[in-house]
Amino acid sequence: MPTISKLDFVGVPSQDAERSRKFYGETLGLRPDANAQYEFWAGETCLGIWEPQKQGMPFSPQKNGHLALHVDDVAAARAELESKGVEFMGETFDTGVCHMALFTDPDGNDLMLHHRYKPVS
Repeated sequence: MPTISKLDFVGVPSQDAERSRKFYGETLGLRPDANAQYEFWAGETCLGIWEPQKQGMPFSPQKNGHLALHVDDVAAARAELESKGVEFMGETFDTGVCHMALFTDPDGNDLMLHHRYKPVS
């Protein structure tokens, strides 16, 4: 059985990689990879933008598997993104452990601003 030691990247499907590159780099402010035009870093996790249709596969956005993007203050980060035109789905909610605000990228991939305020037990 193979030993899996880490997550190398998360594929982000897109119908327009250039539009997604601007969203993840300019709107979200993620760190671009120095060696790859369509890869961005959220902490230690690489997000790799790709166009399934160019590989002969149908495009379908990733739904119900929200990438939980850590921020120190969900309300402040949400306000900043809203000022850039990002639309959120509903109100920010408090689970009793963390704050979450749900939104999508321009291709409809589910994303979330997330801040855990209670320690992991």
